[in-house]
Amino acid sequence: MDHHTSGQHSQPSHSSSFQWLSFAYQGLTEIPYDTILTQTESLEVLDLSYNLLDENPALLGQLERLSTLILDGNKYTSHIKFPYMPSITTVCINKNKINNLPVFVEEIRRKFPNMKILSMMNNEAAPSYFNGGSLTQYTDYRQYVISQIPGLEILDDTEVLEKERAQARKTYRLQQSSHGSRKRKEDSSKKHTHMRKKSNAVI
Repeated sequence: MDHHTSGQHSQPSHSSSFQWLSFAYQGLTEIPYDTILTQTESLEVLDLSYNLLDENPALLGQLERLSTLILDGNKYTSHIKFPYMPSITTVCINKNKINNLPVFVEEIRRKFPNMKILSMMNNEAAPSYFNGGSLTQYTDYRQYVISQIPGLEILDDTEVLEKERAQARKTYRLQQSSHGSRKRKEDSSKKHTHMRKKSNAVI
């Protein structure tokens, strides 16, 4: 894909045309919905990379067939809000300002239920050798993302292996269950306290 080219491009496939739009490297501060939304029923790939975007892409939810969204090199943070888009299978959001992994992963997990490929390299929340992260931090990051998005097949250009998926489930299931048992203890404690207060009131 030519990131330097703007406008509409078509690539033939066996049964229909493959349609994508690129607005890369245009210094955009707003998403050009006027052009994008003329293709709500046909657009499959949208490239908005290397601009100055930080607005929530709310209206992209109208793109019924969009499968790939490329947002590399913008100013998006962990608190970006996406529309619900079950057609999306690939999200590229490398080199942004994402620093809170749980918040961001929860958002994309809920809004892109069929996502298979995620690339978020060169964000603070995605530690790796390239941005000063240790091997342990990188492994923990991968395991967390994989555990939260079970259908993920590729993370940051690296295939998700079955043994990695199993280890991620094991690691984060333990965390969730310990958190759950702690919450049950807190709830139980509150219940006992409430019962004692009620008993004293009767007396």
